[in-house]
Amino acid sequence: MRTGGAAASLEQSKPERRHASGMEASMEAGGPRRRLVHLDLKGAPPRASYLAEVLPLLRGLGATGLLLEYEDTFPYAGPLEPLRAPHAYSPGEVRAVLSQARAQGLEVVPLVQTFGHMEFVLKHKEFAHLREVKMFPNALNPHKEESRALVKAMIDQVMALHEDLQWFHIGCDEVYYLGEGEESKQWLQQQDNTPEKLCLSHIKAVASCVASSYPAVTPIVWDDMLRGISEETLAESGVPQLVQPMIWDYAADLDVEGKVCLIEKYRRCGFSKVWFASAFKGATGVNQSLTLIGHHLKNHLQWLKVASNSPADVLEGIALTGWQRYDHFSVLCELLPVAIPSLAVCLQALKNGGYSEKIKENVEKLLGMSNLETETFMSTSLGTFPGSNILTLVTQVSFYLKSSVDELLERNRSSSAKALSPPCRPTNTLLSKWNAVVQDLQAAMEQVFHKCTVEEWMEENVHPSLQKLQQVVDDLDKAIKAQKLGAF
Repeated sequence: MRTGGAAASLEQSKPERRHASGMEASMEAGGPRRRLVHLDLKGAPPRASYLAEVLPLLRGLGATGLLLEYEDTFPYAGPLEPLRAPHAYSPGEVRAVLSQARAQGLEVVPLVQTFGHMEFVLKHKEFAHLREVKMFPNALNPHKEESRALVKAMIDQVMALHEDLQWFHIGCDEVYYLGEGEESKQWLQQQDNTPEKLCLSHIKAVASCVASSYPAVTPIVWDDMLRGISEETLAESGVPQLVQPMIWDYAADLDVEGKVCLIEKYRRCGFSKVWFASAFKGATGVNQSLTLIGHHLKNHLQWLKVASNSPADVLEGIALTGWQRYDHFSVLCELLPVAIPSLAVCLQALKNGGYSEKIKENVEKLLGMSNLETETFMSTSLGTFPGSNILTLVTQVSFYLKSSVDELLERNRSSSAKALSPPCRPTNTLLSKWNAVVQDLQAAMEQVFHKCTVEEWMEENVHPSLQKLQQVVDDLDKAIKAQKLGAF
């Protein structure tokens, strides 16, 4: 993690750029003018009906657009049909969501991975031969013509369902094992060839494909693969004239000075604009079930400092990422309804250029919550926002289910059969209570998510504790029956 030690001194001496000409183009009220909410649909994709409920709230909270990462939920067809998950949206559902977004004045930016994080494609036998390294399905082989044809086909199908796009995110982050494939090893043996140039050549090929087929659309790329590349190599690659980098950092102590220097480097290389990427959820633990709002609020306040210390005309906008899985094969982290209060706080902080008691009260009003906690997980208010009942029930399960079962097990661990008899009634009561809570949660989740998501979340977060509790009840029943038999 980067440290934010320079933030305080920068804040005290930050240049007065608020009124510089052109500031209005990228900033409003102290925050980025374009604020995209990232919907990571590769895990727990909400039903289209739920998205229809949420979009007006997002607009009301200050979002200006959506960054839609479809992954396997896009209705790919023809040779790409294997990429389509059983719970993928239908073309009609995608059109409906896009129409509803337009009606709310929300600009849509699709995101399609085209280099790294290609597991949802390369796991299939039809495309496994396009892996950079045979054993691993995460990175695409950049040398094969078929790889570029695959990427183009994916982009074309997504483009066909979207109208009037201004940007298209082509991913390209975390390209693990790049340069380790056999063809890459041979290519790297040639004079002056480097992994950095290999990376840039693929990004350029994909971006050029977008530019030639869709000249009105600007590609966006995640910036992590670019950060360590020298200015000279970046400038000579031709990539800065084709794409806008999205600089991502989800830390609460984000290094403001380091980010300002990185932006200046990108400007010198020829990038005309940059995007920022913060996080409102899915960045504090691979299996996190509740969102610690304070962490994400601090992350956004740091990004506001970066914005105020950067040239007025450099910032295109910010994407508030909401990761649902760390990668395609990872477990689920916080569900979208659970993180809506965090998203609300972060959007309002960006829109208003900071966070205050008055803004907190406005968030509470918009969410229908009487008491919004930012420094703890506890939620004492039900709320009226779509899916608020899921937040309440997930909070109960996350805080009390495992701890109450563990406490019971600890109490009974060394007990004899005779000693087990008295707790039998409380144990049955506890099991009945949690079965009722879990039933309510399951019903609430099924309104928002497909059955496969509900089952996966329950398997990870509920069943282990409930099964332990059921085992205690069964053991108690056996012990009591044995006692009764022994009494005769």
